[in-house]
Amino acid sequence: MTQDELKQAVARAALRYVPNDAIIGVGTGSTVNFFIDALAAVKDRVRATVSSSERSTERLKEYGIPVLDLNAVASIPVYVDGADEIDPSGAMIKGGGGALTREKIIAEVAGQFVCIVDASKLVPVLGKFPLPVEVVPMARELVLRRLRALGGQPKLRAGYVTDNGNVIVDVNGLSITDPRQLESTINQIPGVVTVGLFAHRGANIALVGTATGVEERAFP
Repeated sequence: MTQDELKQAVARAALRYVPNDAIIGVGTGSTVNFFIDALAAVKDRVRATVSSSERSTERLKEYGIPVLDLNAVASIPVYVDGADEIDPSGAMIKGGGGALTREKIIAEVAGQFVCIVDASKLVPVLGKFPLPVEVVPMARELVLRRLRALGGQPKLRAGYVTDNGNVIVDVNGLSITDPRQLESTINQIPGVVTVGLFAHRGANIALVGTATGVEERAFP
């Protein structure tokens, strides 16, 4: 199977976790695009969605799927999103697409986080994928210095501005053996909006596309 076929398979499998007549969270990225396509085929089952990016919002609306502001929603039973890496504990690196802050906010509200990935995203230790950090522009140099002091090799994502009007710093060279601690440490740097480590609020379920089918992994 091609990588796109693996992504399509996990996207379809995620529909099993979509309750009838519910408001669900929808993430961002290429795998999520396949999920939105699959969701469109059963959109009458969904009351509405909350989206983590302007790109996903546009795609949902093109299919006629309602998108609500999170402030108008009391609870979300399930949030479906991808990951750039996921480790055996369900901790993830996210933010390759730049939507990490809104993704983290929706994940915090959701009752269940269903992560949809192909097998290439499974790693024993996080950090091979550059760790995204969303930063208030005036704090860029401060944050770069602090990230270097943590042993990282940070680099400004050139020409990129988030939906929130901030910049992204991508950090190479980290071997993240304690993702919860590193998430807390980076989030405490003044000027950091959030870091793309999802460890304090990791995945509950991972649907993994493999050559032999979709594997389901549950995390405590």
